[in-house]
Parts: sequence; structure tokens; C-alpha cells
Amino acid sequence: MRVAYITDEIYLKHNPGVAHPESPARLIAINKALEGVKERLIAVEPLSASEKLIALVHTPELIEKIKEASSSESAIDADTVCSKDSFEAAKKAVGAGIAAVDGVKARTFERAFCAVRPPGHHATPTDAMGFCLFNNIAITARYAQSAGYKKVMIIDFDVHHGNGTQQTFWEDDTVFYFSSHQSFSYPGTGAESHIGERKGEGYTANFLMMPESGDEELLDIYQNDLPPLAAKFKPDIILVSAGYDLHESDPLASLNITTEGIRKMVRIILSLSDVPYIFFLEGGYDLDALGENVKVTIEEMLRQG
Repeated sequence: MRVAYITDEIYLKHNPGVAHPESPARLIAINKALEGVKERLIAVEPLSASEKLIALVHTPELIEKIKEASSSESAIDADTVCSKDSFEAAKKAVGAGIAAVDGVKARTFERAFCAVRPPGHHATPTDAMGFCLFNNIAITARYAQSAGYKKVMIIDFDVHHGNGTQQTFWEDDTVFYFSSHQSFSYPGTGAESHIGERKGEGYTANFLMMPESGDEELLDIYQNDLPPLAAKFKPDIILVSAGYDLHESDPLASLNITTEGIRKMVRIILSLSDVPYIFFLEGGYDLDALGENVKVTIEEMLRQG
């Protein structure tokens, strides 16, 4: 199986501050953990997404707000802070997904892992929040549709609910949003009763795990709830918000998921279909565990097929 690894030095220049958990050290830890695997991957450079592409999801006002916050090195909110290179890093975080879609469309590779910063799934069409500036995966979904992948499934296993992704596709029956996340955690959205509205009703599925849940609870969702939904939807492409803060070591969450549990979950996700897969880095804040969990994800991406 041909797997692309898409990353860029610009992501290290997005620096929200010394004490901030979403630090450049995350990407350094991932690249170090992948040293023995990288020769099996296809290295791909991200594009710098145009403002027109970003506007597939976000308002011009938000784009301008992030541009201004970067130039002034200021905070959007208490959690979401821009440094002078943040706007450029955010454009290339979006551009990793664009390059991935172009690559699978050209059949250069079948799968891609986008090791990007800043993350994206909390960013709504109108607001940056929760460490996220632009919603990388949502923009990629829209771009993939313009490239001919009409039915897009987004699977989000970050411990925090992807409120921005859900909001973007809330009334859309062409994008299926599936999320597993911890109950009672940031940002407080993603109830199991939230299933979309109007044309999108039934195309959002949320599965909550109580604090201290472990592999058994996680794998029950991915073995029993996800496959029938994917089989019924029949996606043309599957995008994955890969947040590794569900791991037992993570300082920002309270689940007891092991690295082996993550491996098994990824294996199930990859067994759903023979369509292209594109993974996007979201959360994960214990550096050693983050590197190891990305490594097992990529090992599974290489192994399948």
C-alpha cells in the first residue's frame, strides 16, 4: 500500500507560547518516532492553500481575523494564539489535505497522513477556537468533492468533539460526520441526539465515552457502530481526524485507551472500504505517546491491502 507523509517545516513556526500544550515539540516527537518508517513513505510537500480554497468553508471575516492576529502576534481566545508565521502555517495545514486529494486522484498513492499544525476540527465556519485556526479536514472534504469524490465520510477519534466539522456539515447529506469522544469534555458539543438537520438528518453520528473508559468501550464503537453506517453511506473517500489525546497518558483528557487499542481501532477504520484514506493530525499532548501512536497508525496504513 502506497502511503504519503505530508508535513513541512513551516508547521514548527506556529508557536502559541512556551506553556501551550499544542507546541512545535509535538511534530518534532512525531518525526523522531517515524525515523525507522519514513523510507517506506512517499514524502509529499503541502501546498499553500489560497484564500479562495479556505473560503470553501470559512467566512472572509475569519480569514482576515487570522491574518491580522498573525501579523500582530495576538490571541484569538485564551486557548488559540497566533505567532507571526501562524497564518502561513495554517494555509499549509489546509494545503496538506489539498495535496493529499490531488495525490490520490492521480493514483500516486492510496493513503496519506498529514502531520500538520495547527489542528483544525474545532474551527467553525465563522470562528477559530480550541487551538484550531482553519478546519483542515472540512476544507479538504469540500475540495475532494470538487475533484469528484462526491460522498465523503469523516471519522473523528479525537477525545474532544469536532464541533467545527459537525457544524460545517450539519445540513449536508453528502458528508457523513462520525465522532467518538469523551463525555463532559471540551467543547461540550456532540450529544448522541445530535444527528444533523434537514437534508443532513441522519448524517451525523456521535458516540460518547465516559471518563476512564478503555479499549473495550472504544473498540465496541468501532467494531459495532461504525461499520454499518459506513456500509450504508458508501463513501467515495474517507477522511480521518486523528487526535491522539484519547490515549491513557494524555494530560488533557481522562480516557484509558492503550496504544494497542489505537492500533486495533485504526485497523478497523482501514478495513471499512477500499477507497482512498487521508488522516489529519489533530490533538495528542503527551509527546512520547503521540509519536508512538502516529507510528502505529502509519504502520497500519502501510500494512493493509
